[in-house]
Amino acid sequence: MESVKNNILVVGGKGLVGNKIVELIKERNPTVQIFIGSRNLSASLPNALQIDVNNPQTFSSIKEKNIHFVVLCANDKSNHILQYCIDSGIDYIDITKPTPDLEKALLSTQNKAINSQIVFSSGWMGGLVSSLAFLAVPDKESIKSIKLFVYYSVNDLAGESSAHFMAEHVATPFKGYVQNKLVWLKHFLNSEKYTYSFGIGKRQAYNFDTPDLYILHKAEGVPTVQVKMTYNSEFITWLLGAFQRVKLFDVLSLSMRRLIFSANGKGDQTIFDVLVDDGKVIRKIALKDAMGQAHLTAFSTVLHLETMMKSAPKKGVFFSHQLHEPIKFLELLRSSDAINLEIEEGNLTFLQNTVGA
Repeated sequence: MESVKNNILVVGGKGLVGNKIVELIKERNPTVQIFIGSRNLSASLPNALQIDVNNPQTFSSIKEKNIHFVVLCANDKSNHILQYCIDSGIDYIDITKPTPDLEKALLSTQNKAINSQIVFSSGWMGGLVSSLAFLAVPDKESIKSIKLFVYYSVNDLAGESSAHFMAEHVATPFKGYVQNKLVWLKHFLNSEKYTYSFGIGKRQAYNFDTPDLYILHKAEGVPTVQVKMTYNSEFITWLLGAFQRVKLFDVLSLSMRRLIFSANGKGDQTIFDVLVDDGKVIRKIALKDAMGQAHLTAFSTVLHLETMMKSAPKKGVFFSHQLHEPIKFLELLRSSDAINLEIEEGNLTFLQNTVGA
């Protein structure tokens, strides 16, 4: 791959996903200079910058090092890094924001002069769902519904932030959209039977909140958007649903909720299915990454970043799926041996990739 010389700062680059992003950038773009931003400096870490997202006074090194791109992998609830990048004309991509924080961040960009690429990639696994949905049905206006079914393994290697998000938000209703109407949902309720791809089989899938609900409905006008998930353990899936039905999460302390969601394995596959209905046929896109969710999130983020680096300069606010031509993005995904991707129309597979199967 042809490399592009640019200075890239990965804020939160010492974390699980951030570290994988750094590794993949180095592997795929060996001449790019990478800086790692962290609150705590390490003498053994090359090109480390002390960056505290809660203290904008620490951002001076971004200008000193002539940073061209900032990849945000840390929780910046106050949007200090976002505002600094807008004010400084630095390209920015954020993979961290749950839906309420994403809405807040988007609101903060309104009525501002933006002279760089500001990209939000907080959808499931680095914003893959929208790109894959529009690969299956390029005519966005014809889409009646998009449904995402997530298979989550407790054996997978996951970051602390995922557990903390679920602990903080599991008892809070979130927004869903059905035929252009707002509906309020709760995690682990309203289960339905769904047959997952790649041999997982039929499982109970429950409500789950990802920013794709907001992005696909609000940004792309899809009338109905649904996200459901199941754990690899059927007992854990059932138990979490039972806890929600009796409102146990409402009375448990935050520390107890964090303990419940803190299961973290040593690595496992990650799988999700996307169903796209255009009123005539339902197309299914199934994706498996044998290296797990951290790798898939990091890999998709690096693909977005490389497109930002190599494309003609753009100015404005974007979601990551808006950076790519769907077919070209499919080719980029296929460049990873870990990823197996299938697209089906009804019972007929019309596009299939079995690399890494």
